[in-house]
Amino acid sequence: MSDIPFTKEMREDYTILIPNMSPIHFDLMIEAVKLNGYKVLLLNNSGPQVIQEGLKYVHNDMCYPALLVIGQMIDFIKSGKIDVNKCAVAISQTGGGCRASNYYYLLKKALERAGYPQIPVISLNLKGMNSNPGLKITPKLLLQVISGLIYGDLLMVLSHQVRPYEINKGDTDAVVKKWSDHLKECYRANKGFFWSYLDRNLAQISDDLAAIPVDRKTKHVKVGVVGEIYMKYAPLGNNNLEKFLEDEGCEVMMPPLFGFVLYGVSNGIRDYEFYGGRLRHEYHFVATKLIMPLLKRFEKKIEKAIRRHPEFAVPASIDELEEMGKTIIHTGCKMGEGWLLTAEMLELIKKGYGNIVCTQPFGCLPNHIVAKGMVRPIKELYPDSNIVPIDYDPSATRVNQENRIKLMLAVAKENLEKEEK
Repeated sequence: MSDIPFTKEMREDYTILIPNMSPIHFDLMIEAVKLNGYKVLLLNNSGPQVIQEGLKYVHNDMCYPALLVIGQMIDFIKSGKIDVNKCAVAISQTGGGCRASNYYYLLKKALERAGYPQIPVISLNLKGMNSNPGLKITPKLLLQVISGLIYGDLLMVLSHQVRPYEINKGDTDAVVKKWSDHLKECYRANKGFFWSYLDRNLAQISDDLAAIPVDRKTKHVKVGVVGEIYMKYAPLGNNNLEKFLEDEGCEVMMPPLFGFVLYGVSNGIRDYEFYGGRLRHEYHFVATKLIMPLLKRFEKKIEKAIRRHPEFAVPASIDELEEMGKTIIHTGCKMGEGWLLTAEMLELIKKGYGNIVCTQPFGCLPNHIVAKGMVRPIKELYPDSNIVPIDYDPSATRVNQENRIKLMLAVAKENLEKEEK
């Protein structure tokens, strides 16, 4: 495989293609990246041709998110909408035992086979793997991206709790769009990232969504969504699961994406406690004294904004999730979504979202352990919980997936009727 780095010279006139995992979050986070001098394009192309392109260049036994992301990139490159000699592609690289560690190499190989060996592949990671001199992940950039993540989480969590009850259909989406557009303008003006400005925006977002006229007399089935991170948030990956559930009359709860960031930092701290080592000791010191306290301040800001209105359910903090998870799973179980996924299911049940869809790529070993493997001990603790694992794969039909979810919803609706009686 050829190794074409993304250089400093390329930064000026190359467009970086980035797959869209979560529309609300990524639309905002991309603006922060642009502010730092990068030309970035967020990919939204979808359809069966994306899967077919992925199958051409990625073995169907590989992780389904990798197949989708690579298929989406190659499909867009082939569309002729981008200069193939002036573009780069960016993809996450986690490290560790997850198959996501291989995405970088899979993408390079796929581009070469597709006839685009000249396109640089940028590895998005914080571990120094396959570094590219033209991309510098600075503390300033990270904080700006995190602010986009915070705004995205608040808009996502609160809109889910308002949309099913709105009297005038479309009010919630209008508020989300208004704030997305406003925040993008703030970013372009180089403001809106930090403390007082961030606090004011978060408070106003909460107030605006709480002000939408609603009818909460009609009860809706409450459904929680957990799973592998891409499958959980990406409409391309989960076949627009969020819209499907809301069309079925459900109130959806998806845990904040920021929780996964906190989980990743927490895992580094646990590595030192479990295994020791000089490098881990240095990370442990920086993470516990600087990184985690800073991230928890952001977490508190989301919580404070949501608590302005008692009708809104507040997501659990990372510390609360860890304590919940410890009741049935060890914090050393941290491949993929690890103990966090189990803890999120427990949290959803405790908050009244006991009907849970667990999304996972077919053959994902971590999810077989921390998701499917935890269903039985969870049901022993909470017999009324209603959990359905859904596998996503090129060969899995959307009809079959939705039928399985409908069976779960049928049970949920029966339980809701019994409660009302």
